[in-house]
Amino acid sequence: MLLDFCLADSNSNTMNVSFAHLHFAGGYLPSDSKDWRTVVPALLVAVCLVGFVGNLCVIGILLHSAWKGKPSMIHSLILNLSLADLSLLLFSAPVRATAYSRGVWDLGWFVCKSSDWFIHTCMAAKSLTIVAVAKVCFMYACDPAKPVSIHNCTIWSVLVAIWAVASLLPLPEWFFTTTRHHAGVEMCLVDVPAVAREFTSTFGKLYPLLAFCLPLLSASFYFWRAYGQCQKRGTKTQNLRNQMRSKQLTVMLLSIAITSAILWLPEWIAWLWIWHLKAGGPAPPQGFIALSQVLMFSISSANPLIFLVMSEEFKEGLKGIWKWMITKKHPPASESQETPAGNSQVLRDSIPSLESPPSMSEKEKTGSPSVSKEKAEKAEIPILPDVEQFWHDRDTVPCVEDNDPIPWEHEDQETGDCDK
Repeated sequence: MLLDFCLADSNSNTMNVSFAHLHFAGGYLPSDSKDWRTVVPALLVAVCLVGFVGNLCVIGILLHSAWKGKPSMIHSLILNLSLADLSLLLFSAPVRATAYSRGVWDLGWFVCKSSDWFIHTCMAAKSLTIVAVAKVCFMYACDPAKPVSIHNCTIWSVLVAIWAVASLLPLPEWFFTTTRHHAGVEMCLVDVPAVAREFTSTFGKLYPLLAFCLPLLSASFYFWRAYGQCQKRGTKTQNLRNQMRSKQLTVMLLSIAITSAILWLPEWIAWLWIWHLKAGGPAPPQGFIALSQVLMFSISSANPLIFLVMSEEFKEGLKGIWKWMITKKHPPASESQETPAGNSQVLRDSIPSLESPPSMSEKEKTGSPSVSKEKAEKAEIPILPDVEQFWHDRDTVPCVEDNDPIPWEHEDQETGDCDK
């Protein structure tokens, strides 16, 4: 429906033939339709809200997991993927929504020059991250019982290399994108001089190959091999359990790769169409360009939803965050109100303490060894309240003394008193 509406709007009087040969950038598309300027920004705002909340949850769970223990390679790569998604939703999607809502580019020269470059840098980093995740997933699937031990230095080196390559691939967009006045209107355009047209033509073919096709093929190859390893059955129960975990991880990461490829494909079709547009040829419809942009940003909202739905670890982490938020809003009552006084000693003994136990040397100096031994036994074996009350009543009942001169006459009475 949106596509049909946009196709109809592209035939409006304001979109004349002189604009057909222009290569717009930064999300700028001239249009006088108020509906056109409202629908696309509204979709982008909805995508931003969903993706922002989802990626914050994923990042919070991963950081909490890394704080409790040693960070793993897969967790670090998933964190890098979520950070790239969050960067797109925070810095690029609002610029796109603002550019679509206005008919004149008034966001400045720097935003025009860096907008497309930043988007494709983040998308290329996500694509390369998926390849690294697929490789590590295959390593884990080969031997699920053996954890993949990778040093922190290696993790940081991989992440830095991913972002360095991702920032260099779309660099020609930075050089040729600028603001221009056309027909009395300020526009954000890709202005390629005649000398560099052959270079940009080659760039328009190589960049999709390096940023989309080759990473997708490499990730598919590793995921296919990892899934094949998961299909092999082990002989021990522990091996079966590890293989089930490996299979769930492989399916989740494969879903991320397939979803990203499907939602990113329309953007590459529009890319190739625009960068190889011949003089007098049909330009891509505005509706298709806008729809491909929305689908590309929706990847950043789909990824955290897949993590939170398909991963038991992320589900437990989300529940933990929710319980922590509820506890902060409604602090629990004091222990004296929650538990009876008789059970307080039992609960204190049953909860392990993170602190080291107190030293017994000082107590041995001040007290006798027998008293210290009794206290240690009491600390080790908690006494139930009912049993303690029973022995307390037994000790307080006055029994007949042992030096009774006629014990055979008071034997029945003594036995009855002591049993009370």
